[in-house]
Amino acid sequence: MAALARVAGAPSLRRLLLRPPSAGWVSRRGARRLRRSPVRVLPSLAEKQQQEASRGLPSGVPPRPSLAASPAQKEAPRAGWKGDEEPELRYERAFGEDKRLSKVVTVAKSKSFRQKHGKILLEGRRLIADALAAGAVPQMIFFSVMEQLRQLPAEKLKRAKLIKVKFDDIKSWSDVVTPQGVIGIFSRPDFSKMIYPEVQQQHQLPLSLICDNIRDPGNLGTILRSAAGAGCSRVLLVKGCVDAWEPKVLRAGMGAHFRIPVICDLEWEAVPSYLLPETCVYVADTCQPAPEPEEQLPPPPPRSPAKASSHGWVSRPYNMKARLTQLELGAVSESEEEEEEEEEEGIDLEVQCYYEPWVDFPVAVVIGGETYGVSREARELAYSRGGKQLHIPIVPHVNSLNSAMAASVLLFEAKRQLMEDPSLSTCFPSKSQLPP
Repeated sequence: MAALARVAGAPSLRRLLLRPPSAGWVSRRGARRLRRSPVRVLPSLAEKQQQEASRGLPSGVPPRPSLAASPAQKEAPRAGWKGDEEPELRYERAFGEDKRLSKVVTVAKSKSFRQKHGKILLEGRRLIADALAAGAVPQMIFFSVMEQLRQLPAEKLKRAKLIKVKFDDIKSWSDVVTPQGVIGIFSRPDFSKMIYPEVQQQHQLPLSLICDNIRDPGNLGTILRSAAGAGCSRVLLVKGCVDAWEPKVLRAGMGAHFRIPVICDLEWEAVPSYLLPETCVYVADTCQPAPEPEEQLPPPPPRSPAKASSHGWVSRPYNMKARLTQLELGAVSESEEEEEEEEEEGIDLEVQCYYEPWVDFPVAVVIGGETYGVSREARELAYSRGGKQLHIPIVPHVNSLNSAMAASVLLFEAKRQLMEDPSLSTCFPSKSQLPP
């Protein structure tokens, strides 16, 4: 009894005996209650089949993998974009001192650099998407917001370096008022390796366009856009035209470069090899026919003595500057120059209005610049191919039409005449299918 009293007097035991009962204790015998988790009852086989039938699943469907599945059991990530997460494609950040930034300006401004290194610069999501769809090879893509990159096909961007820059940098590179915030440097496309849209090939016509001395970038881009809309099979650019891959031409073309073959920097001797066999070549000229005697027109304003080039698109060759240098150095005498001018003026082509029947496929149309028009080589090619000079009537004393507008008029007139040919009727919708 004394021993029990000594034990009860111990501080630790005394605190334990005087402690009030808690949830883990019972008043009876001081025994601790066992805490058990509820038992999960598995459904029988019949109940399991009934549950699967109610959910619309066939019997015997394997259960869904648990969240604790091993990494090998998890579904492999899909190629491309991961929904609303960051893309699988890796990108870098560029800062103001990055040398790659100055490369953009060099490609945009220098034609010689583009031709030497085989590069072009594309600006805008739609133009870059058209280039990727046509098989153009991207090298660098500069973007400012991730959302702009998401709108491009991710599988075709894996070969390019993706560089995120500030929008102010892109704005300083671009010469448009509201840049879209994405610029790409691509390898210069080869027309023979491009993948052109199938719908464009279905509506392709035996119609070619030859550009001669088109110097304005906006005009050339509009001409390419009209050629793609009319269904031309190809566009040939002879030397002396503005670079077809200049950024301003690309913007004006609205993706036409990636819808039809554009063949650049051709010599006139090589032009026939890019035309279909037996192609008849026509030249466009705004030369006004002589008025009828009974017509009383007001006299034109005084001007310098007229030559063939004064009334339309009859131009000097693209190397006129070198020709003038030869005259100054005495390499070519003035008499030889006068003989060549007489020979040039002596190439007489039959003049025909553009709305009269003239399309006998395959056919090619030569369009010249507004200042000098078509060259002597173009008229010689048309003369050797049995072509004519197409005349677009305009109001008297109006100098000429814009070259892009004249090209559009002639190309769509050629398409209209080709639509009347029964052998090509499958290329166009019937009149009943046309919208009212």
